[in-house]
Amino acid sequence: MKKINPLDVFLWSFRRNENDVVKLYDSLSEVMQLSTGGDMLNFGFWDESTISPIDAQEKLCTIFAELSHLKSAENILDVGSGLSAPAFFWAEKYPNLSITSVNINNSQLVSAKNKRSLNSKFEVRFINSTATSLPFADDSMDRILAFESAQHFKPLDFFISECKRILKSDGILSLAIPILGKDFSQPLLKLGILSMTWSSEHYSKNHILSTVNKNNFEILEEKLIGANVYPPLADYYSKNRESIQKKILKNYSTSVEKILWRSIKKMRETSEKNIIDYLLLSCKKN
Repeated sequence: MKKINPLDVFLWSFRRNENDVVKLYDSLSEVMQLSTGGDMLNFGFWDESTISPIDAQEKLCTIFAELSHLKSAENILDVGSGLSAPAFFWAEKYPNLSITSVNINNSQLVSAKNKRSLNSKFEVRFINSTATSLPFADDSMDRILAFESAQHFKPLDFFISECKRILKSDGILSLAIPILGKDFSQPLLKLGILSMTWSSEHYSKNHILSTVNKNNFEILEEKLIGANVYPPLADYYSKNRESIQKKILKNYSTSVEKILWRSIKKMRETSEKNIIDYLLLSCKKN
């Protein structure tokens, strides 16, 4: 049974520095892996044809790849790459890509390297680095992707300015990021349990767009897809809670699953009230 330190929970909920984020994912990534049966750590894009969490996650990967124009790219950075499952997905779909997965969490990189060693078709390399000071040359990359990871980067401006430095002329930066929605006054009160379990920075769309504009990026495309993320995810969990619960309880306590269930229900509620949303954004370096 996996034990979670209450002090760690407090720190990754409220302090949220890089070390806290590492501990968060070391402690809880396996919850999503057990729940979905895969290594992707994103919420997914759900529509009428979606049949499973992995299907939803792969749909979001595909939508994000198209938003980022990966078909015309050669060198990309996947920053905050998690277990690198999206990078492997893109490497298989676009075999001409050279992909570098960047992650502050070294244990996740080790896991990804082990998976790559079992499948040589994954042309992905791995770098252990912070997102706010990236070890890459100026004007060296075609694309920089932050796929459900930039909500942890702070200050966001440091990451965006690094992207501006590293991207080639006309290079594209793309974000897939949970955000505060239109009704974000008094967010701590309205988020309820999510104020503790949504363990990331609570950026608004306006804050992200202003940061991107300040760094002289041109917005190419923006989409709000919260309605295809939170409510259908909650519906799936509700319909399949008994089987998901059994998987989670193999390694975690009942209290962990109950908090997860309450959080997912709150995601649905706050999404329908426009308190939270989900932004897809692509922008070009000028």
